[in-house]
Amino acid sequence: MIDLHTHTTSSDGTDTPRELVNKAIVQGLEVLGISDHDTTSGWQEATESLRGNLKLALGAEISCLTDDGISVHMLGLLFDPLHQEMQTVLEETRDGRLPRMRKMIQKMQAEGFDISIEDVEKVMPAGATMGRPHLADALVNKKIVKSRDEAFTDLLHNESRFYVSHAAPTPIEAVKLIRRAGGVAVIAHPFASRRGQILGTKDFTDLVMAGLNGIEVDHRDHNPSERAMLRVIATELDLVITGSSDYHGTGKLNSLAENHTDRAQWERLESEANARRVVSL
Repeated sequence: MIDLHTHTTSSDGTDTPRELVNKAIVQGLEVLGISDHDTTSGWQEATESLRGNLKLALGAEISCLTDDGISVHMLGLLFDPLHQEMQTVLEETRDGRLPRMRKMIQKMQAEGFDISIEDVEKVMPAGATMGRPHLADALVNKKIVKSRDEAFTDLLHNESRFYVSHAAPTPIEAVKLIRRAGGVAVIAHPFASRRGQILGTKDFTDLVMAGLNGIEVDHRDHNPSERAMLRVIATELDLVITGSSDYHGTGKLNSLAENHTDRAQWERLESEANARRVVSL
């Protein structure tokens, strides 16, 4: 099994990189993609934890905004970790998360919610990239909601009155950056409509021209008709088709490798990076 989209405590997952690698080994995964939000800080621990036949496809899930304000996530895999421009963009995106969180909390406080930035920081693992899931965890901790899922469904989704956008590259800029850094770009859950506004089919053409390598088709947040439509788009544009769990540990219902990528598709994707960066023993 090949799962190219997972998260650790380096962003908003609940498993450390070491724990995630151990789970992947126990489940018999062939390739594990670790793609924390806007950071590569978990790469070293994951690499040091590697054993047996498991291989790592290290990357990051880059937060993007279209020119008209649609939130898009772009998976960058197998890029050079020392690429300075990439690290600068990731750092700038992370730096924008604190003022964004403060604004969301201010909006919630204005409507009487007993929540503070200190509550959010209290539930965050050390070194984690701050995000809405941590606000959700704080709301759970304060017994305002029962779970992360409830928090996102009722309060924190992209169309919520509490939502605040953040400084981020456009999807096209992110794809070009990933390719300049030597990696491969896969757009994550592009038709996940329950998260908010989504891209239209015509948007993929511009992304392909920028260097897009693949589309994450098989994902929990895509219904059967959305998956079928994305398969048609990927086939017509000659893009790699991936499937992934978007695993977050106990932070989401998603199970590790509940969706996975065909080996031939993975081999094609891996070959499109500018160097062999899969980590193995």
